[in-house]
Amino acid sequence: MVKLNNAKSLTYQQLDKVPSKPEVQELSRSDFDIKPYLRRSNIRASWQLFTTIAPVAGLWWVVARINQASISISFKGLAILPILILLALFSSRAFSLMHDCGHRSLFRSLWLNKTMAFFLGVLNAIPQKPWSLDHAFHHRHNGNWEIYRGPIDVITLTDYQKLSEINKFLYAFSRHWLMLFPGGFYYLVIKPRLTLIQVTLSFLWSIIEDFIGCLLKKDFANIFVFSGRFRSKNSGYGDTFVEIADLYANNFAVIIIWILMSRWLGAGLFWSCYSVVMTFSAAIFICIFFVQHNFKDSYAHGSYNWSSLLGAVEGSSNLEIPRCLNWFFADISFHSIHHLCDRIPNYHLRACHERNKHLLVNAKIITLTEIPHCFDYILWDSDLQRLTTIEKAKSSC
Repeated sequence: MVKLNNAKSLTYQQLDKVPSKPEVQELSRSDFDIKPYLRRSNIRASWQLFTTIAPVAGLWWVVARINQASISISFKGLAILPILILLALFSSRAFSLMHDCGHRSLFRSLWLNKTMAFFLGVLNAIPQKPWSLDHAFHHRHNGNWEIYRGPIDVITLTDYQKLSEINKFLYAFSRHWLMLFPGGFYYLVIKPRLTLIQVTLSFLWSIIEDFIGCLLKKDFANIFVFSGRFRSKNSGYGDTFVEIADLYANNFAVIIIWILMSRWLGAGLFWSCYSVVMTFSAAIFICIFFVQHNFKDSYAHGSYNWSSLLGAVEGSSNLEIPRCLNWFFADISFHSIHHLCDRIPNYHLRACHERNKHLLVNAKIITLTEIPHCFDYILWDSDLQRLTTIEKAKSSC
């Protein structure tokens, strides 16, 4: 239970607003009306998938028809551009649905959630199982910046001040919002393939090492022990059999699709279009995830006395964006209520948010114009337990 108006349990951003005679108002998870919104529907989930996958297939077909049209290359480029924008938005929606499957909140059936999660992972070219496990870790520790430092590995203010001037510049540059684009392409297209190569080479090297060792010891039994040979180290894709299996299965399916699409459209056209779509799609959902946790006055506590409730309500922002964009993002903009209970299907998030709006008065609302400013908050002040900017870090030196 959290006392929202008691100075002893308030977050740092509220301390200056405490009245001289505070009126104690207690808030707990049981105060939120969530249970009616936990009902999942296979029909609604299937319709969401159909209205996402069918347009993706149709838009790629339109790209093929435009390429076959007897018009100049410049006109083809102009005609394809809006198609690529739509493909990026639909790919972002597919990622959001994959996210829901990872929470087992899209379908009623566990089997359907797992199956569709893998399929959507292939569509987004990212191994879904390791991603969902890492995302679940984020949900368990949201607001505890001592354990989870956000999507860009935020460092503490103290550690930043210890960096050399060149490393300070590189840290700031690597976390600029423009890096969403090359970073997004790397995240979806390159990283999973590099990890596959690294895991495979690690497996083969472990066999060679053991073979040499067995030759010296004349003991060949351990060569055929395969458990523990597959390691993805610090790639973020895990080391368990399920995660490694998903990595291999995803890469196999993705590469087959790349080959087929290249044969259908031509490698040049496919990769020029696909690169744009994946780059902008990844930039969109990474941006959304970032601004929903990195913002001024976000709840950024340490492990001691950390509150998961405050982490959900005040450590997650809600985006005020046009309804059509919310559709492409599967209503993930209602993020505080999602963090309060990640089993709420996306098609109930808006209604659940509205039902509990009176309890979310301390939840941050971010508009489209405020999004760029969120990228200033890339340092964690562990002493004051808040996020801060590099400009403030410079002024405090």
